This record gives sequence, structure tokens and C-alpha cells, in this order.
Amino acid sequence: MSERGERLCELARAATVHLLSAEDDGRPLWGSGFFVAPGWVLTAAHVLRQHLAADPSVPFRVRAPGIDAEACLERWLLTEPSRPTVPPEEDLALVRLADVPGRHPHECVWLADRAGRHSGPLKACGYHPGPPETHFRIVDAEINGHEDTYGLIIKPDIDLPSGVSGGPLVDPDSGAVVGLIKSRRRQQDGGKAVAISALRRFGKTYREVMAAHDRWHGDEPMSPAGDNWIDLQGTPVADSGECWTPADRREALRLLAELPPPPDAPTVELLAKKARSSNLWPDGTPDLLTWRDGTGLLYEGGRPLEALTFLRYLKGVEKYTRARGGDCEALAGWIDKRLRKEPRRPMHDFVREVALPDALRPVPGERARRRVISYPGPGEGPTVAVLLDPVIGAQSPRFFWQLWYDDGEGQPTLYEADGSVHGFRPEGLVQVLREPLGRLLRAKDHDGRPVPLEVALPSVYFDTAVHRWRFDDIAQLNDTGHLGARRRVVLRALERRGEPDKLWSDRWQTMAGLRRFGSWRTLAEQAVPGSRDHRNAEGYRIPVMCRPAGRDPGRTAMRRALDNGHGVAFWHIEGHSSRACPESCDTLYAKVEELVCSVTSLAEIPDRLRHVRQDISDHEADCAWAEPVALMYDDPRRPLPPEEAEPLDAPL
Repeated sequence: MSERGERLCELARAATVHLLSAEDDGRPLWGSGFFVAPGWVLTAAHVLRQHLAADPSVPFRVRAPGIDAEACLERWLLTEPSRPTVPPEEDLALVRLADVPGRHPHECVWLADRAGRHSGPLKACGYHPGPPETHFRIVDAEINGHEDTYGLIIKPDIDLPSGVSGGPLVDPDSGAVVGLIKSRRRQQDGGKAVAISALRRFGKTYREVMAAHDRWHGDEPMSPAGDNWIDLQGTPVADSGECWTPADRREALRLLAELPPPPDAPTVELLAKKARSSNLWPDGTPDLLTWRDGTGLLYEGGRPLEALTFLRYLKGVEKYTRARGGDCEALAGWIDKRLRKEPRRPMHDFVREVALPDALRPVPGERARRRVISYPGPGEGPTVAVLLDPVIGAQSPRFFWQLWYDDGEGQPTLYEADGSVHGFRPEGLVQVLREPLGRLLRAKDHDGRPVPLEVALPSVYFDTAVHRWRFDDIAQLNDTGHLGARRRVVLRALERRGEPDKLWSDRWQTMAGLRRFGSWRTLAEQAVPGSRDHRNAEGYRIPVMCRPAGRDPGRTAMRRALDNGHGVAFWHIEGHSSRACPESCDTLYAKVEELVCSVTSLAEIPDRLRHVRQDISDHEADCAWAEPVALMYDDPRRPLPPEEAEPLDAPL
């Protein structure tokens, strides 16, 4: 091992701990862990599960040379502690020392800003129970495969000792901890690990921990041997000012940790994209919860882009923070100081003249609170789509689901798909979609500008109350958590997936050019307008039905609307069964007429309806008419992904 490698291993040793019972009664250690910030230990959730499943508040001990402290579980990612095996994305736990900060000085590992998964050689660290006594072990290991989103496969010929689960995996090339040891393979060598990027799944707690991590490293702490992690990162190069160095990264992350956190992931993504002159990064976009996560997008492979790119991103963060009244004088001063080291003077304006993207400029006061957000067309912003494919041959309605993300700039991408065998009944969809769809929406929502949600399913199932779905079991008293009150939620016809037909495209083009609209009461008692009536209807007329779309006469009316190119429609998902319309139908038609007459463009309609749904949630009077109303907003310019080659059949 090189001298640099040995020094790195000594730092890892100083930061690694083992966990054991609070009684200190001679029972073996539970497993290993490591300090990621002052007072914060990261370990594997399964290391704690068997001891804390019954009562997660039970205290235990964290021990290493010079440290013997009481600790408690702060959070783990386990959703079902009784599950026999723990998936990689849930096998993390954050532990916090119970004593006052600073009472137990200790080393902290360095965690990179990049979210990429490691491949290749590394060092596996942890504690082994003996005999004769617990002692630190470090072994050579190698990652030669990946599993799911966060899993790492450790090469089979690696012999991991018992007790090291929860310990750190150190990359000797980058000088950073890139993963956490999950398990050995039973009755054979090798094992599994969890990529350190899974730490982001802790959400707000991740923000707190990483801010403490960056402040601690930013103070340039030295180990007893006189080392720190930053000085041992990468191959030393002559600092010409053009390269982004580990020292630059440390100082930038320290300054970013002092700022208010970003409001949402798209804000970070937009600023990183602008810093890269709109040249996208490879391998998709990871979760972006902090400003430091944005710097992790400014790499090609494992190498940082030039310093000007990072300084452009920092300048964007500075301007965003300043525009919202935040204190960023320290960051601004350091950007200017660092820019003076960059030798290419003519390119300094590339940093100084950074302007905020239009979407990130603050909107003043009242206009921000109730402004109408236009629904995005092609090139105008992102959408999230849930595609619900009915299971062919099922005795009762069941669906397979897919989640798609469309950034508006190109083809939509599949985010996650149903892996079940039998699909799900309509009433079970909310529960199964809660975690993956909630995660996708949180990743793409702008502050005050939630991404629209499109739910595509066959029109005979258009009465599925998707606008009533809620993902939060616990919410504030004034926040019901219903999707339709939070964001623009629209339905799309799954039978229209793929290339749009001419009738549909032509009618949409006509409507997109109009500045006034009116409603069209398409059901007069039991009568349904014919196909010719639907085809010849003026472009400004939007079909409205006081009956459900899933049973006649509403089903026939919806079918004719779709067949004849209508892309927008309102209907009552419960409706009435009587032949004659009650008085409530007159209210419905009058209110929809009022709504569509208030818009000046087709793209305003979904958000106008969201405002009404929000008023229902706020218990505003005179809005109850909209509670059972659904909206189809089916834009042919952004077609749904085409159907799979093979049908989704019910299993035998």
C-alpha cells in the first residue's frame, strides 16, 4: 500500500466505530458504523433491527479508541422492520450520540458530492469481534456489479470478516467513502454494500447531517497524525486556477452549507444545467436535496469540470439566495476571490454575468399566491404521468402501472414500472404508488409550482377519483393532502397513446389559438349528441357531462368526444341515476361555464380547476360543485409513450 493509502486508512480507522449493548455485559458487538458528521454515526439498519425493532428508543453504546458514548437511533429507512430481508435502499440508519456535541472529539469521513455508484477496488473497514477482543479490520475489496438503485456487489473472492456490516467502504482513488458494507455472502466469499447516495433518502435529516459534515471539513480539522481527508484526495496537480481542486470543493461546500437550503430539486437542477450551458450530465438525475448535490452534477465521469463551471453554479445559487433576501456575502466574496486565480480573464464574465432562469425569478406578493400557472406544452416544462394498463382477462378490474417523466425537451423516460404478477385493484393503487410516485413528484416539484400529474387509463375507467388521492397519512390540519388541491391533476385516454390522429391534432391546434371558451352541455336528459355533432362542434365549446364517463349515457358521450378529436372535457364522476337532471346539474353546468369563461388560454384550465379544489380544501363556500368533477386534458402535442409490443395479460 502507498504512503497516501496508508494515511487514508488511518483516517478511516479513526472515524469507524462499533455498536454494542448499553449494559456492556460482555455480549458481542452488534456491528460497525462510522462518523459522517460531529455526533452522527451512519450504520446498516439491519445491524440495529434485531435489538431495536420492539423499541427503537432503547439507548446503546458507540465505541472506538478514545470514544465510549451513549447513543440512540435517530432515524432508519426501514418500512417494515419485521421483513426477513432488508433491501439495499432501506438498509441505512443514522445514530446520534446522546452526549453534548464536542464532548467526544472524533474524526469524520469525507462523503463526495457526486451520487454515482462506484466500481473497482476499495478498502472495506469495520470491527471484528475477536478473539481475543474486538479489533479494527481493513481488507481489500472490489465492486464488480450493481443491484437495483443503490446496491453494490462485492467481488466473490473477498473474505469479509464478521462484524464489519455497517462499516465504510473507502475509495483510495478519490479519497472518499463511497458505500456502506451491507452483508457477507452466506457460506461463500464476497458480499453486498449500499451506495452512499442512499443517504439522500433521509430527506430533511440528510440536509442537516450534510451541512454539519461540510462545516466540520471546512474548518480543516487535522487528525493526530496531522492529516485531513481533503489533502489526500486525488493526484496532486499544479494549481493553475483553471482546475476545480479538492480545496476549492471543501470551501465551496462549507459556504453552501451556511445558506438556506434550496426549496426543491428542480431549482438545483436548473442552476446546474445553466452552469453547464445546458449540456446535460450522463446517467440521469439523482435526488437533489441540497446545494452541494448540485455541484455533484458538474462532473464528467469521476472528474470535475473546469473551475468556471463550478463558479457559474455558485454564482447562480448566490443570485437565487440574494433575490429572496438571504445573506450570501461570504459566498459572493469567495467567488470573486477564487475568480481572480483563474488566468483566463476574458472568460470571467462567463461567471459574473450569470442570470437566473425565468422560472427561478421571484414573483411578488399576491400575484405569486394565486397566479394561474399555464399547463406546459412541448418545450414548456415537465409533466409526470401514471399509465394504468388494465390486466387483460382479469375477472375484476386490475391494473399494471408505469411512472413516466417528461421534461418537455425530448422523449419521456420510464421512471419506474410495476413489478407485480397480478396487477392491482383500483382501491389498492394509492397505497402501491405512494412511495414511488411521491418520490418522483418531490424530486420534480418547484417551490410553489408543483409538477402536473397526468393519469392515463382507458376512458371506461375515467371515473377513478385520482384527484382525491392522498399520499400523506399525517398532514397539517389545513392541508388535506389531496393531489387535486396541490397540483394540476388531469386524465388522459390510454387508447390514444402513440401517434395522434388528425381530428384530435386539428381541434387542439384550433383551441390553442383561442382566447375565449364556453361549455357545451352534451347530455340533455338521456339524449347524447351524435358523432356529427361532436365533430362539427365549434372549437371554443368544451364538453361537460353531469353523468359518469364509465356508464351510459356518459360512456357513449365520452366515446364520441374522443373519436371526434376532443381533448378537453369535464364530467361528474358519480352523477345521478335518474332520467331527469336534478337542480344540482344546473349548478354544475353554470359553474363550469363560469370557470371556462374566466380563462384566456386553453392551458389555464387545469390550474383554474386546481384553485377551486384548493378552495374546497380550505372550506370556502360555493365550491362544493367541483369536488366530484374530473377533467380530461389530453394534449396531442405531447403524446403518451407507445404501447408495449406484448399485451399485459392476466397470469394463468
